[in-house]
Amino acid sequence: MLVKHRMTPEPIIVRPDMSIAEALEQMRHDGVHRYPVVDTRGKLVGIVSEADLLYASPSSVTTLNVWELTYLLNQVKVKATMTKDVITVDEEAPIEEAARLMRDHNIGGLPVTRRGKLAGIITESDLFDVFLELLMAQEPGLRMTVLAPYVKGSMSQISGAIAQAGGLIHSLNSFVPEDPTQWGCILKVAEISREKLLEVVEPLVLEVLDIREMAE
Repeated sequence: MLVKHRMTPEPIIVRPDMSIAEALEQMRHDGVHRYPVVDTRGKLVGIVSEADLLYASPSSVTTLNVWELTYLLNQVKVKATMTKDVITVDEEAPIEEAARLMRDHNIGGLPVTRRGKLAGIITESDLFDVFLELLMAQEPGLRMTVLAPYVKGSMSQISGAIAQAGGLIHSLNSFVPEDPTQWGCILKVAEISREKLLEVVEPLVLEVLDIREMAE
């Protein structure tokens, strides 16, 4: 899965000379939390978040009256509060590259580029959706978590035994446990009983950590 498969294409943008009052109003109307900032030549020059705009706004305890406050909000421009050194990700990058960049830089969204031009935006909400999709959270069935020996063919043995018993594997994802000689596996399986699933899997793994029925 690549970034382009889960990004929002042609994202809503703002101009650097837009006032923070206008940007905040537009953000609330659009129901988003960040905008790429693009100049009149189409160049990406920054990114501004809701937190940036709110931080730049006067405090609620200000002594300014409503007219002075409105005037001030219309004088401060997006370019004064946006992040200029924008971290981007290419649309052809793997989805996990976007996740790594967000985690490493503690940010909630990335402009997506195509040949150096803005093509979209991907956010932490998009990554949450990918996480749910990889685990097939929307599908009913048995969710099983196991620890297995970290050897060649271990995954194949488990999946083959389930298929041989008539089970339909919706998803199979691995994780890294504390012991490097083991590997962790989370399976979502349908069309098989709990008892049968345990019967065929337990001989092939070191431990069944969890098994539960997941409804739609």
